[in-house]
Amino acid sequence: MTKKVFPLPSPTPKATDASSPSTGSAPARKPPRAGAVVAMSATVLALSGPGQTVGISVFVDHIIADLEISRSAVSTAYLIGTLGGAVALPWIGRAVDRLGARPVLALVALMFGTFLTLLGVVQELVGLTVAFVGVRAMGQGGMTLVATTTVAIAVTRKRGTMLGITTAVGTAGISMFPLAADRFVAAFGWRSTILAEAGLIWLVVLPIALWGMRRVRRSTDTEESGTGESPEGAAWPLREVVRTSMFWVVCSAVACSGLVGTAVFFHQISVLGEQGLTSAQAAANFLPQTVAGLLASFLFSAATDRFSPKLLIFLAMVMHVGALAMLPFVAPGVTAVSYGVALGAAGAGARAVEAAAFPYYYGTASLGALRGVTQSVAVASTAIAPLLLSLGYDIAGSYQQPVLALAVLPAVIAVAAPFAAIPRRRTP
Repeated sequence: MTKKVFPLPSPTPKATDASSPSTGSAPARKPPRAGAVVAMSATVLALSGPGQTVGISVFVDHIIADLEISRSAVSTAYLIGTLGGAVALPWIGRAVDRLGARPVLALVALMFGTFLTLLGVVQELVGLTVAFVGVRAMGQGGMTLVATTTVAIAVTRKRGTMLGITTAVGTAGISMFPLAADRFVAAFGWRSTILAEAGLIWLVVLPIALWGMRRVRRSTDTEESGTGESPEGAAWPLREVVRTSMFWVVCSAVACSGLVGTAVFFHQISVLGEQGLTSAQAAANFLPQTVAGLLASFLFSAATDRFSPKLLIFLAMVMHVGALAMLPFVAPGVTAVSYGVALGAAGAGARAVEAAAFPYYYGTASLGALRGVTQSVAVASTAIAPLLLSLGYDIAGSYQQPVLALAVLPAVIAVAAPFAAIPRRRTP
């Protein structure tokens, strides 16, 4: 009698998150934990401080005196620099989509430090304008864009909360730059301080980009949806996104927040001085604005894990209207603090929702390009904001009327936000 032989089943390889079953190759290293991604991104965001308005404002008077140019000339150079920097942001965003956050961050950090070095050795107005273009594009724009986009594309669980932590910690770091820079300027001079900032960017951000983010990867569509199905918003082309009403609501909210906030912040000493506050009291009002902004960044970002982003955009715009409408009633004391809290929270809330809204509605495949466009619009709005309010003051002879006129912008967006359609891709 012949013995039956039953073939043994071939062993099934154990499934791992990073292994490739078809090739039998060694498993890839796991990506860093969400906490590590948030920590690195928050550090990058904090170190965008030298390119932010608060970081540059410390050096304005020293630049005017050293280069022997007028304040109007410096303001014009800064305006050109900010608008020029805004043009670069869509390209940076697209590079993040195509190349990944790591190489783009390395290039942005290298160029940011280079333009800071140029700013530290500049001797005339043309060089100053070129330096402002690079510093604003790479610092305020590139560093901020890459930092927040990295969290959005790499973190899947509680993305809104993680973005809120990143923004809050990063903003707190940015707020430390004016004080630290002012002390360094007093001790070593403004040029040496800017050169030290350039060195700090290279010493900290370049290692984060080259080594810290080596295993940071884009989340998959399945991970984002959490259901095993590819969400409708994954891999949206930019040309389709801009045809949706939700994109324009989010983009308009961010631009409006930047325009309104920058307008009143830039002229804050004069605006609040008209309401009876001393220059010291008006300057101190930045503190409740900053604290409220930090809290709002976290709360609004965390809320996107539970509520529709368009509902939160509506809330942020209503807060803007309320803050601006308070101005005629502001006086030294509680009303001034309440005004500062409302204004700081409204602006931070709108920016926080924007960072979480796009991956929520459109996925992450084109997230860099989307945020590049919106950040470009936002930066451009901040460039023209001080001039708009200044012209309004010249016409009206007071800040109250032009500020109340600015309140119409967030009011319109607040009305439009609830009616924006949920984006849905057309099936071919």
